[in-house]
Amino acid sequence: MERKDEQYILQMKNIVKTFPGVRALDQVNLNVRPGTVHALMGENGAGKSTLMKCLFGIYVPDSGEIEFKGEKVQFTNPKQALDHGVSMVHQELNQVPEISVMENIWMGRIPKTGIIVDDTRMYEDTKKIFENLDLQIDPREKISHLSVSRRQMIEIAKAVSAEAKVVVLDEPTSSLTETEVKHLFRIIKQLKKQGCGIIYISHKMEEILEISDDVTVMRDGQYIYSGRANEMNTDQLIALIVGRELTNRFPEKINVPQTKALLKVEHLNGLYGPTVTDATFELRKGEVLGISGLMGSRRTETVETIFGLRLKDSGTIEKDGKVIGNYNAREAIDNGFALITEDRRQSGIFAGLDIEFNSTIANMNRYANSFGMIDRKKMVKDTKWVIDRLRVKTSAQSEKIGNLSGGNQQKVIMGRWLLIDSQIMMLDEPTRGIDVGAKYEIYQLVMEYAAKGNGVIFISSEMPELLGITDRIMVMSNGRVAGIVDTAATSQEEILKLSAKYL
Repeated sequence: MERKDEQYILQMKNIVKTFPGVRALDQVNLNVRPGTVHALMGENGAGKSTLMKCLFGIYVPDSGEIEFKGEKVQFTNPKQALDHGVSMVHQELNQVPEISVMENIWMGRIPKTGIIVDDTRMYEDTKKIFENLDLQIDPREKISHLSVSRRQMIEIAKAVSAEAKVVVLDEPTSSLTETEVKHLFRIIKQLKKQGCGIIYISHKMEEILEISDDVTVMRDGQYIYSGRANEMNTDQLIALIVGRELTNRFPEKINVPQTKALLKVEHLNGLYGPTVTDATFELRKGEVLGISGLMGSRRTETVETIFGLRLKDSGTIEKDGKVIGNYNAREAIDNGFALITEDRRQSGIFAGLDIEFNSTIANMNRYANSFGMIDRKKMVKDTKWVIDRLRVKTSAQSEKIGNLSGGNQQKVIMGRWLLIDSQIMMLDEPTRGIDVGAKYEIYQLVMEYAAKGNGVIFISSEMPELLGITDRIMVMSNGRVAGIVDTAATSQEEILKLSAKYL
């Protein structure tokens, strides 16, 4: 519980925020001590991001007070918040892909000599920040050329560049490798020593208990609990977050892999750039096949080549004993393949369009009648099925998908592919940035899908997840298959050893 004698760098008191038909925040409190990491936890849709947007000037609270460094404040836009020393790293990266790293970092604060942009100073200032944070990134590199994980580290560097006294990190490790996570934790410890208060939003329990000093839990827009992190354990946190005991983090396995191969990939090679090399493996009917590997192992490139998003140089793809091309995504879909991409915001959803459009877009032919006209009634019916079957939290089908929480966005994407009656679903980091309750529901959907005789390829950087829901795990290194192991008979150590093999 809160200590009355504490000194706080930030206090948010009785914050209320209402949207049409929804009370998103209901008398929420948050007290952050200087020089500490304060974990803000809750299921997707609990109100965490809304609360932070009220702090950062994106939303204006209906009522309540915010005190920063002992003074009442109310920021009306993000620049005002930054100027006062409050910085926020969003889960969904808000970057301009076609400009340089340094221009993204200093956007809105670009150094000038008179009216001329001072490129040299901007380069040197960025380089100095990167050196202090031990980041090996060229400040002049175009953002679009970088991986998601490196782009995430750039956003963190941007927050540091603002010399903020309160930094909000929203799912900062969702795209980072284990090595990069350790690097981030070193940066956080450095910020703590400077007296910075860090609000840390994450769904990774072990991570929270390792890095945090204090924890606040929200549920359904309400404040539930605050206390010291070292007084909590994983089971207690989960119970507070979901409002009930969650005895198992993974559902009971109901799928039974068959001996017959549904998919055979033989000597697959991509055409351009760092890509998959000589990959040979098979996916059985009713099986969940995990793919593990370190950054640069090219797990994503493998499934994208199978799906036709990347050009294939050589090798064969065989489904149900028949060789297929999958030369583009449309052909892959027609052949019964589905792909849930790693970056749902960038390549998975149409953020500005409604749930109905996002649910039905993969197979518009399904809704065309004999006259070529779209049958809206059928679209509405199918969208209702997605919302009801996958328990999507929304006020209406007409709501923009970009307004939903990450977990609910991911459910809509899964529903989209379930509607087209695919037989092979490939999921790339499907639970990234999703709370424990929503994760459990997605695991259930994956197993139910496989139990019908379908096949699942499941890419994940979370080892407990791979060990908890897969039947076999294919480990990749440097674009090649380093080994395939039975999940029940393997260990984290064996998988890491295979991941580290240089092939």
